[in-house]
Amino acid sequence: MNKKKESKVVPNVRFKGFTDDWKQRKLTEIVNRVNKSSNSDVLPKVEFEDIVSGEGRLNKDISSKFDSRKGTLFEPENILYGKLRPYLKNWLFSDFEGVALGDFWVFEATDVSVPSFDYYLIQSDDYQKVANDTSGTKMPRSDWKNVSSTDFAIPSKDEQKQIGAFFKQLDDTITLHQQKITLLIKLKKAMLEKMFPKKGTVIPEFRFNGFANAWEQRKLEEIITEYKETVDSDCTLPILTSSKTEGVILQEEHFGRKQQHDITGYNILPRNYCTYRNRSDGVDFTFNINKCCDKGIISKFYPVFSGKNSDVFFLSLVLNNSDEVVREIAYTCTGTGQKVLSFLNLQKMKVRVPSFDEQKEIATYFDSLDNLIILHQRKIDKIKNMKKAMLNQMFI
Repeated sequence: MNKKKESKVVPNVRFKGFTDDWKQRKLTEIVNRVNKSSNSDVLPKVEFEDIVSGEGRLNKDISSKFDSRKGTLFEPENILYGKLRPYLKNWLFSDFEGVALGDFWVFEATDVSVPSFDYYLIQSDDYQKVANDTSGTKMPRSDWKNVSSTDFAIPSKDEQKQIGAFFKQLDDTITLHQQKITLLIKLKKAMLEKMFPKKGTVIPEFRFNGFANAWEQRKLEEIITEYKETVDSDCTLPILTSSKTEGVILQEEHFGRKQQHDITGYNILPRNYCTYRNRSDGVDFTFNINKCCDKGIISKFYPVFSGKNSDVFFLSLVLNNSDEVVREIAYTCTGTGQKVLSFLNLQKMKVRVPSFDEQKEIATYFDSLDNLIILHQRKIDKIKNMKKAMLNQMFI
């Protein structure tokens, strides 16, 4: 009887001690697709919205999320793979028993594979290319017939365990930094509430030693000054954008590529100066400080200003977080559809501020929190880039 001839290959990078060729296997030889239906009202339910895209972790506590909807039963060390819009990368390596609701495939390892290895196999470029070969435009889904019949290379189970452990360590490190970011954001939110006077008061709940005077109400025109310097079309300064979530950032980093614009009339934004987009679909204007470069340019719809006998970073905290200011912005901006907050109208607003020295203390404290958040985020980005590179090198 003739035996099936197996194609053998090796990855670019592997752990010491492993030299055997990897063997080609169809996905159905590597994993079993679980089809156990359940409508248990005791087990927690997992939906797409519960998973952080591309990170394989839950974004909330679902331990008490119980209902009687029917889904696919999964067990610890099963893999949930979101087949709907697979480019969203909704996957999860379970460490609990539950029910997957919606368009999930649930995989369990066969006797030739290790669950942790299988989890990173589905994240490899080889698998992703096949899984994203979909039909339809509005609701694309991975094609099981196509994916299940595709060959993937796998090593011995011992090598699989090493690979799975390596990538799990990377994921655990990412999660650790993410948890620290979450705690820092919670701390920042709590301290913003304590270090600024509540409505109807002039003294905050918490303040640094040596400061006792009441905060005073001042017109912004008394404590900020506009910086107005524009450029011609041949300017070579970096183009910036001001994002609600990323702050002031290089435009090509924000969009992933360089944008083609006529930059005539763009405003120059020096380092440590503040800007905001003076148009908004609502009344949520965001004030950001340029910390990313010594000098850049930004659209003419972004006024630029600095502090006048005041700390501009402190003022950005007030403008972004004071309930009184947010309400006053809502009354001050103009327009029926898109709201406009001109710099002239911004200057007419009143804010409650402490002495300049106390402003600097508060600004320094929150600046240190922001720097810690940025530091952890950079470490996350670095590890994610390493993981992506190693997935390409350690899988066929």
